[in-house]
Amino acid sequence: MNTPKKTALVIGGSRGIGAAIALRLARDGANVALTYASAAAKAEQLAGAIEEHGVQALALKADSANAAELQAAVEQAAARFGRIDIVVLNAGILHIADIAEFGIETLDRMLDVNVRGVYLAIKAALPHMPPGGRVITIGSNTAVRSGHPGSSVYAMTKGAVAVMVKGLAVDLAPRGITINNIQPGPIETDMTADMIELVKDWIPLKRVGQPSEIAGLAAYLAGPESGYMTGASLTIDGGMSL
Repeated sequence: MNTPKKTALVIGGSRGIGAAIALRLARDGANVALTYASAAAKAEQLAGAIEEHGVQALALKADSANAAELQAAVEQAAARFGRIDIVVLNAGILHIADIAEFGIETLDRMLDVNVRGVYLAIKAALPHMPPGGRVITIGSNTAVRSGHPGSSVYAMTKGAVAVMVKGLAVDLAPRGITINNIQPGPIETDMTADMIELVKDWIPLKRVGQPSEIAGLAAYLAGPESGYMTGASLTIDGGMSL
């Protein structure tokens, strides 16, 4: 009898790191549901690329600041595939500004997407996750090294995710579900395109990372060999935070 394929749900999976993780999990044999906030064409194109690996894909519109949309996306993914084995929380927004210029609306939006949305997506997915499930959050090395002016709010949100993961690891352990946090440094995506030349000299390896490198770590955390790891934050930043 064939073993059923695992199902992965990638929140914020239409581009950048999220897209790389979605493709890697598909390559490893998982069906993949992914959410997008506005990039419908990119999400559908990615879904087609995922299905080229012989698995099924589902693109779902959901703004991570909207609790109802997140809940609906999780329910649709579970209804389509029957269960959710792996949840990746990648949706996030970045705004850089000094505290004097940082608007309250922007502050609220970043907290809603980067912190509240992560918590609510995990909460929505848990009823559909069996023992052996994996939750993976995408944080940032700014949680441990916030050396860039104007990055206080982004660092605060990613620090909150790292602490959230520790607390949830204790809550989820009795269910046999692990949760771990990846903390990338600068990665070559459209969100960081304007800062790559500025930051690469701060990195001991003298380069920024690639989405595929984050996807490789996510694949490990999603697999059986990481079963004894939970509550950890793994920094992958070329030595930037040393």
